[in-house]
Amino acid sequence: MTCQVKNELAFIGSREDNSADSGHSPPPDWKPSSMKCACSLLFASMSLILGGCTSVTSGLAGNPAAVRVTQELGMPDSSVPEANQAFRIGPFDGLRVDVLGVSDLSRDMTVDASGTIALPLIGRVVAAGRTTSELSADIADRLRGRYIRDPQVTVGVTEIRSARVTVDGAVAQPGLYPVLGNTTLVRAIATAHGLSDIARPDQVVVFRMVERQQMAALFDLRGIREGRLADPVIYGGDVIVVGESRTRRLFRDLIQTLPSLGVFAPVLRSGL
Repeated sequence: MTCQVKNELAFIGSREDNSADSGHSPPPDWKPSSMKCACSLLFASMSLILGGCTSVTSGLAGNPAAVRVTQELGMPDSSVPEANQAFRIGPFDGLRVDVLGVSDLSRDMTVDASGTIALPLIGRVVAAGRTTSELSADIADRLRGRYIRDPQVTVGVTEIRSARVTVDGAVAQPGLYPVLGNTTLVRAIATAHGLSDIARPDQVVVFRMVERQQMAALFDLRGIREGRLADPVIYGGDVIVVGESRTRRLFRDLIQTLPSLGVFAPVLRSGL
């Protein structure tokens, strides 16, 4: 069964519902049998473009029992410090303890599940829930006098595993990222290297567990960047999903596919 191109691909501008039917016949050297997949891709792209854009919130209404949609997210269930406070150590975080002049006591270690670390001479020390300064002072107090006259202790965080945020969807580098100090939505997106070229900045959803209920709130990143809307605080355990434009995604995929097929497709010129 042969395939004929009846529509020409129009340039997709900022408005995402534009499409065109040129009515032109295919070029004389067009070979339908060899270009069947290209035809299918073109027709599929045009039909989906007319369907508009995807919305990251469209699936939330279909399952209200699983996720409760709200205009304002509350504090998460986990014990999280205020945004303006220093980072507090948690279970499974990686630490570096240095005792000046005592190499045998200086080492890398990981906080165990109970929130403690073990050091020579002084044994187990509670690390979870403390800042690095507080932990340094505690270790120094335990060493002072009995083992070292005036210990100089420094604790640093080498890897954060306890407080992380998931950034997914239409961002440059989706993944898990640490929550450090005053982390907001804009900063969390920046840690994922910003939005991708198919992102919808007005369709950013933050999921959070509040009082044992999965909550979700929609944010407009454009309004936040323009200063019209507040930049919400992000906590460890939050999941950020950036919606994508179906039109831009299809157009990008089409542009990437056509050169590999080596086919010149007619394009309508604007204003003609």
